[in-house]
Amino acid sequence: MEEFYTIQGEGFHSGKAAYFIRLGGCDVGCHWCDVKESWDAELHPLTPVDEIVHKAMQHPGKAVVVTGGEPLLYELGPLTKALQDEGIQTFIETSGAYPLSGSWDWICLSPKKFKAPRPEIAPLAGELKVIVFNKSDFDWAEKYAEQVSPSCKLYLQPEWSKAKEMTPLIVDYVMANPKWEISLQTHKFMNIP
Repeated sequence: MEEFYTIQGEGFHSGKAAYFIRLGGCDVGCHWCDVKESWDAELHPLTPVDEIVHKAMQHPGKAVVVTGGEPLLYELGPLTKALQDEGIQTFIETSGAYPLSGSWDWICLSPKKFKAPRPEIAPLAGELKVIVFNKSDFDWAEKYAEQVSPSCKLYLQPEWSKAKEMTPLIVDYVMANPKWEISLQTHKFMNIP
């Protein structure tokens, strides 16, 4: 769908320079999705892997974030191999709703209630990022915290449109459950694309 060089705005790698590759296509259907234009893959023509890698190499930051849409709708092995062959780290942000493909330096699992993740992905995640839209999302978060590895970073992130309402609840929750940390969409606060 699009590619751009920017600053990672959320989660473990927040604040780091990264080249974003946003793939078109998603059937998870989060009603609060801020890139609904990514959902219809037919609107976004396929781009050859070598072209994507060439563009990524033009920037000094040597990390690529593959996101969507839902990136695991695609076989990502050729893309991650080509990027890693050029010394570029590969990060993925996924709902985990489809089988994992590709070789990843970092997996951010962001499970969604609309289409639950596959159980084999949770133990591989370096980061579990749960979007908090309402109070029931804390139970949802704990369900997946039980499935990730002990070294996995645990993040609760307020859904942007409900941040004013949910952030105080998240703060209280993290203070009572310090295994969790807060993730904010800093790129939105700073007006960074």
